[in-house]
Amino acid sequence: MIKKKIDTIKSLATHDKDVGSAEIQIGLLTDKISKLAEHFKIAKKDKHSAVGMTKSVNKRKKLLSYLKKKNPDSYQKVLKELNLRK
Repeated sequence: MIKKKIDTIKSLATHDKDVGSAEIQIGLLTDKISKLAEHFKIAKKDKHSAVGMTKSVNKRKKLLSYLKKKNPDSYQKVLKELNLRK
């Protein structure tokens, strides 16, 4: 899990010491959402995690709309890198 997180940060970083830009936050939230989606295949009745997943999806949506307004080129790069559809 930590290796995947580091790979996500390296692939989306805008500069060497970047760890908190919108691009990286979107990537980490995408990893978290996909992990929760796998969890729900096993635990269908886990409502507490469903609430957390909904919050993560909404936060990612807000970050994507912010990135689209501020830096459309980076927005397209993130969509392509993370295989998100918009």
